[in-house]
Amino acid sequence: MITRFAPSPTGPLHLGHAYSAILAHDMAHTAGGRFLLRIEDIDRQRSRPEWEAQIYDDLAWLRLTWEEPVMRQSERLKIYRQTLEDLWQNDLLYRCSCTRRDIEAATSAPQEGVSLGPDGLIYPGTCRQAGARKAGEPLPEAALRLYIDRAATHCSYYEICEAHCGTHSITPEQMIQNVGDIVLARRDMGTSYHLSVVLDDAAQGITHVVRGEDLFDATQIHVTLQKLLRLQTPTYCHHKLIRDKNGKRLAKRDDARAIAKYRAEGATPADIRRLVGL
Repeated sequence: MITRFAPSPTGPLHLGHAYSAILAHDMAHTAGGRFLLRIEDIDRQRSRPEWEAQIYDDLAWLRLTWEEPVMRQSERLKIYRQTLEDLWQNDLLYRCSCTRRDIEAATSAPQEGVSLGPDGLIYPGTCRQAGARKAGEPLPEAALRLYIDRAATHCSYYEICEAHCGTHSITPEQMIQNVGDIVLARRDMGTSYHLSVVLDDAAQGITHVVRGEDLFDATQIHVTLQKLLRLQTPTYCHHKLIRDKNGKRLAKRDDARAIAKYRAEGATPADIRRLVGL
C-alpha cells in the first residue's frame, strides 16, 4: 500500500488536514506500506515558502514520517505540458477564453438551464468551435478544455470508506451530462488540479488515495483521465470532513483550528488525534 498527503502551501494546516494526513499515514504503516508527501504548489500566486516550511514542521510534530525527496508540483511543469501537448495533437483539447462570469451568463439563458458539476456550473461549450485546433498548430498558451464527449469511456473505481464503499461505474453519458468539458490547463498555471493530481499519483505509484469527501465528485474526472492516459486507477478513500461547531467544514482561513495554534496553546499530538476522532 502506498498513500500520500498532498497539501497546498497557501495557508496553515488545520484539523481537517491533520485528520487526512494521520489517516493516510496510519493506513500505510499498518499495512507495512509507504507514506509519501507531495507539495501541490502550482498556484504560484498564493503559494509561499513559509507555508511549505510550516507544513513540514506541523507534520513532524504530529509524529508522521514520510519518504524523501518530497515531490513538488512546481518542478513537474514540463511533464504536465508534454501531456497537454499529446492531448492537443490528438484533437482532444480546445482553447477556452470564458470567465466564470461568462459561464454564469451563458447558463442563465432559458434554453440552457442550470446544472452543477464537480467544478461548479457545467460548461455550456461556448468556445468549442472557436477554440478548435487547426492541424499541426502548436500547443497555445491559453486555458484549455478537454472535449469530454471524445475522451469519456466506460470505467470504474473502488471506494473503501464507509460512506461510499463499493464499486462506482462511470459512463460517457454520465460524464457528458454531469461533468461537461473539463479545464485541464489554466492560463496562469499552465496546468490544473485535475491533470496534475492524476499524473502525480501515477508517478508516485499511489495505490490508495485518501482525501476528504468534498472531492468525491471529482473522482469521476480523475478516473476518466486515468483511463484516457492509460494510467492505473488507485483505490479511493473519501473520508469525513472535520467541521466546526456550526457544521461548517474547515478552511485555511479558519486560523482558530490551525495546528500551529493548538501547538502554541500546549496541545500534544495525542490531543490532536482525539480532537479529530482518531
